[in-house]
Amino acid sequence: MLSTAQWSTIRDLVAWLDSNNGRSQEEITLRILKITEETGEVAQAWIGVVGQNPRKGVTHTIADLQGEMVDVMVTVAVALASVTDDPAAVVDEKLAQIAAARLNSATPTT
Repeated sequence: MLSTAQWSTIRDLVAWLDSNNGRSQEEITLRILKITEETGEVAQAWIGVVGQNPRKGVTHTIADLQGEMVDVMVTVAVALASVTDDPAAVVDEKLAQIAAARLNSATPTT
């Protein structure tokens, strides 16, 4: 999902957080909770794109939405890299499981 260079950047972000905040159980918890915060910002951006709130109208662009989605991806990657030494392998393994399950469910039985 992420390139080698992107995972390197994620590792740098984790190291930066570790040097500033440590890597206690509380810190890991906060990194995981940050995912929820960022996800809420995606929802807020989509509501703003479609103008669902009549009091506010259209407040966001698709580019804003895309940026918020990337923030979620980065936040998840940082949290994952904070709990495993090989986050890319974890992603690859899980993605393979998801693909296999999808392919198995799409195969008609005879």
